[in-house]
Amino acid sequence: MISGRSESRIHRRLIDALYTEAMVLADEARAYFDEAGRAERDALDPLIRVGFSCESLKVTTRLMHVIAWLLTQRAVDAGELKPREALDPTRRLGTAPSFDADLLDALPPRARALVASSADLHRRVGLLDGAQGVAAGIVSPVHGLHDRIAQAF
Repeated sequence: MISGRSESRIHRRLIDALYTEAMVLADEARAYFDEAGRAERDALDPLIRVGFSCESLKVTTRLMHVIAWLLTQRAVDAGELKPREALDPTRRLGTAPSFDADLLDALPPRARALVASSADLHRRVGLLDGAQGVAAGIVSPVHGLHDRIAQAF
């Protein structure tokens, strides 16, 4: 069995690693969408160009939500927030903006990779966010509904 202190250290390392990953990805996205990707975007069909811009905003939104959630976890680890305060719905990760799979096929490879990486990071952090509520004994309304549906069948 892992002690609470060891578990806390592991949690902190995980949060720090995810934070570094999120910041590196945010920097890569900014560099690509603001600079390097401009020429690729300008070469696209006008309708695809609009989609490209929308997807760049979705990448940024996903990453900013992840970074905010990770900063909240760091605040809890530092004692600046109580663990219960981190469970407030305004401090939870929330859902990620979805991407248009059909549009992705028309985007340049680097844009597709950034969309996929940001969605994957959000998904992984979402698992941690969901586990927080379970560990605290909080059942999400979605999980409760799933359980009721499962019991009905």
